Amino acid sequence: MSAGTYSPQPGAAPVGRMIAAQTALETRMLLRNGEQLLLTVVIPSLLLVLFSTVDVVDTGEGKAVDFLAPGVLALAVMSTAFTGQAIATGFERRYGVLKRLGASPLPRWALMTAKTLSVLVTEVLQVVLLTLIALGLGWSPHGDPFSVLLLLVLGTAAFSGLGLLMAGTLRAEATLAAANLVFLLLLVGGGVIVPLEKFGAAGDVLALLPIAALSDGLRDVLQDGAGLPWADAGILAVWAVLGLGAAARFFRWE
Repeated sequence: MSAGTYSPQPGAAPVGRMIAAQTALETRMLLRNGEQLLLTVVIPSLLLVLFSTVDVVDTGEGKAVDFLAPGVLALAVMSTAFTGQAIATGFERRYGVLKRLGASPLPRWALMTAKTLSVLVTEVLQVVLLTLIALGLGWSPHGDPFSVLLLLVLGTAAFSGLGLLMAGTLRAEATLAAANLVFLLLLVGGGVIVPLEKFGAAGDVLALLPIAALSDGLRDVLQDGAGLPWADAGILAVWAVLGLGAAARFFRWE
């Protein structure tokens, strides 16, 4: 008896196609989650509009929106790459989703690649929306778009590494609490809304945080028209290497 011919042939799809499909799935899941939309879209938009139109915080010379827009863009990156990704991945790990996906033809590195691409797609949507809102409020950005893009990529890598590290080492409930707490603390003390100079001597320490480096770096380029801020980019690169390296080393799939 000759072997039968099957069409289509059974077997795993090419890795590129699997990554694209998983990226689309991850993005749809993120955008359908009301809590994630609150973090990634609603809160940054409200903060930008509120503090740009109401004189609550002294942001220095010039229009408030010129100071606030870069900080809110940094906050949007953190909300998606760190807070949202940590919470979603933590509960996927708890419910065994990651374990099942890890046993599928999709390689584990490809799954993490799909998650990262999903974060980048969401960030593009965030940046477009927040930029339109800021322009409507009278924002006048300057600087080199390449420098802005590089800072956003470095910031995404840094926050993704930290988010995956938290999701892969803590219980889901602990990740939920810790990720939201860190989000609030960095919102207040990361130079997003309040200038670091307001914190006195502590501002020098806070400037080493990834949110502060991303906020200040974007502000140097978009508000002051400076070139690539190498110090801030270096801080983000160090956080990215440490976070991603630790996540790869200590992430537990079960």
